[in-house]
Amino acid sequence: MRHGLALLILLLSLATAITYSINLIFSEPEKTFNPVNHSKQNLSEHKNQLIELKQKTEVELTAVKLKLAELQSYALRMNALGARVAEQAEISGDEFNFQEQPATGGPEEVQTELTTQVDTAEFSLLGEMEQLLDKFNFQEQQLNLLESVMLNHNISEQIYISGRPITSGWLSSYYGIRKDPFSGLPAKHKGIDFAGKEGNAVISTGAGVVTWAGERYGYGNLVEIDHGNGMKTRYGHNKEILVTVGEVVTKGTQIAVMGSTGRSTGPHVHYEILKNGRQIDPIKYVYRRAQ
Repeated sequence: MRHGLALLILLLSLATAITYSINLIFSEPEKTFNPVNHSKQNLSEHKNQLIELKQKTEVELTAVKLKLAELQSYALRMNALGARVAEQAEISGDEFNFQEQPATGGPEEVQTELTTQVDTAEFSLLGEMEQLLDKFNFQEQQLNLLESVMLNHNISEQIYISGRPITSGWLSSYYGIRKDPFSGLPAKHKGIDFAGKEGNAVISTGAGVVTWAGERYGYGNLVEIDHGNGMKTRYGHNKEILVTVGEVVTKGTQIAVMGSTGRSTGPHVHYEILKNGRQIDPIKYVYRRAQ
């Protein structure tokens, strides 16, 4: 009996030892914290984030550079426009020199801590943008002054908008809601149409400066004239344009040849009048008495 009990105890001990050994062999080793490996993982994540940020920044910088080039081109066109207006208005070129900014000066202001830390001259892109902004401000001042001088050159009667933009033809469509000739749905017509024969003369209804002379979406070949005081006229769907941007035209000058370019169903002139950038009904100006 005693030998049997001892044998049972021995078997239980062996079973326990075997079970422990098996668990020890097949169980995963306990993971220990490795600070170096953890730091490498964090560094890799930050590196990937930095690469992604760099790529986005390069794309945005490319877009900014393209926009800057576009603005510089616009500034050159504005220079040409202003110089041509001053020349045709027989105004002193010294007073309205659009190529060079006038001499300026004044006491130096104390720079703040921020401006001393960030010098825009060190960043070529920011420096170019600052110079371009200064140029735009200068051009705006010159054009405003030029407009004021032109208005004092006894052309108030000439810039008075009145009459029809054609020498031959008839009024074919009014301002306001009408059935769209292409979709058949109700749509707002922001001007009036004068139909006629292709090749008829299109004339200016008032004196001013040509600010657009070329193709424009929906209008076809378009002429736009700035008459000052926030007033502009537009003449669309022309077959041929006879004026250029910056040209000063007088009332009754032929500016184009009637056609059917752009979104048009036949030869006519789409005539618009804009006041402070918004289209208004031109009909009262069409039947307005000339000064």
